[in-house]
This record gives sequence, C-alpha cells and structure tokens, in this order.
Amino acid sequence: MSRKAKIALVLALVAVVAMAFRVSWNALRDVAKAIGADGTGANLYPFVVDGLMALALVAALVLTGDARRFALRVLAAYTLASLVLNYVHGLVPALHSESVDWGRLADWNPANWVLVLLATSLPVGSIYFGSDLVAKVLHHRPAIEPEKQESAHTIAYRSTPEQVEPPVEQPSPGAEVDSSNAVPVEPIEARPQLVAAAESTRPRRATGRVPVAARSTRPVRTEAELLAEARSLTESWPVEKLTGEGIRKALRTSPAKARVVREALKAERERDTAAAVAG
Repeated sequence: MSRKAKIALVLALVAVVAMAFRVSWNALRDVAKAIGADGTGANLYPFVVDGLMALALVAALVLTGDARRFALRVLAAYTLASLVLNYVHGLVPALHSESVDWGRLADWNPANWVLVLLATSLPVGSIYFGSDLVAKVLHHRPAIEPEKQESAHTIAYRSTPEQVEPPVEQPSPGAEVDSSNAVPVEPIEARPQLVAAAESTRPRRATGRVPVAARSTRPVRTEAELLAEARSLTESWPVEKLTGEGIRKALRTSPAKARVVREALKAERERDTAAAVAG
C-alpha cells in the first residue's frame, strides 16, 4: 500500500471515529444530566468514558505482555459501559428531555441502582485506570530483538589466521590447464586494509602460536654445543649417574636431546676405558 493510501485510510478512520463519538456524546451527556451533573460536567462526561477508550487503545498498541492485557481489559470494560449507557438512553425517552427525575435511569429499582452506580463510577475509574496506563506507557522499555543474521562485514573483525583462504588445488604436472575458465585468486598481500582493520579493531584470538614477546630469549643450542657443555658438567660424575633425567635437568633441555647426549657420553667413557686398558 502506498503512502497516500495509508494517509487516506487513517483520515477516513478518524472521520468515522469522530462521527461515532458525536453520536455517543449526545447519549452520555443526557445520562450525566440525569445523575446530577451540571451543564459543564455533562458536556465533559463523554470525554471521560470514550476518551479513556481511546487512551486504552493507544496503550494496548505500545505495551506488551501483562501491561498490554491490562490495557485491553480497560478498553473492553469501558466499551461495554458506554454501550450500556447508550442502550439505556435509547430505552428511556424521558432522558432526551429534561423531565426525568435525578438519579432515575430505570423504572425497576435494582436496575436503576446498578445503572446509577455504573454511571457515577466511570469518572473515578477513568482517573485511576488512565493514570495507571500513562505510567505504564512512560516506563515501558521495548525489548531488543537479537540479530537474526551475521553482518556481512564480520570478516573485517576476524584475526589474521582466520582470514587465510584455503589452498588452491594445483593441477597435476601432466594435466592441461584451461586458461579460459581460470579464476584469478587474490593474494593475501593485496588486502592490507582488511588485515590492518582486523589487527586494530579487535584483540587477537588464541591461534595456538606463542607470541614473539613471550618466547624465550635463550638461543637454541646444537647437539655439539650440548655435548660440550655436558662434558664439563658431568666430568666428575660416575657412569651410574649418566641418566637421561639427570642430564636433562643439568642442561635444561628436552628429554630427547638429553638421551642423545647421554649415549654420546657413555660411548666416550667406554672408548676412554678401552684405551686405558690397552695402554
């Protein structure tokens, strides 16, 4: 529906409601005079009843949950009360003239008492229910709906390892390559802005790699360096103490390298012992 059509529909609804209120206003004004209201009070009485109906309708459109159900109950109650009073106005012709006695809306006393109680309690109810509805509307906070789909720019907030594209399948050496259907692959170096945004807008996630700043500054020793250092440390050790765990703790190295150094030291000890016996 176009915007002009919607505006026309709203204007038509306002016109119909205004005419309906004018008809109801006549009946409610005569009822207010019958229960003792003065001229000004009788003219304002329809706004008390039908006006609260409009307020309850607006509140029902804004509120949610229990507050919305409360507004609908108020709307239904005042709509029913207005309908009853309009119906009484149609049944009692004396209300159209000012010859009816005060406080007399029906010939049967029990019905008259109920109708007078209804007509006189509506203004008090409008004060209470109207204030409550306005307070609920002013304190209402609309619920925030969760996003139903991920933003198309989420890739800009991912870390650099997550942005690495899968490797392109390479053709076999003997296969022919069809250059007409080849799709150019954008190298990672061609996207500096995307990588820069990922590094500057969000902290890096754990990728399993140790940062350079957290790595040990001690240089990696070769096997020859480890063996030379082990010779000086274990020179006074007996053969029984040349264990992998003891060498690992002394050199502060890995168990695998410690075992290699242990075997080398034992082989040297055996050669020295054999040379001493032969000499």
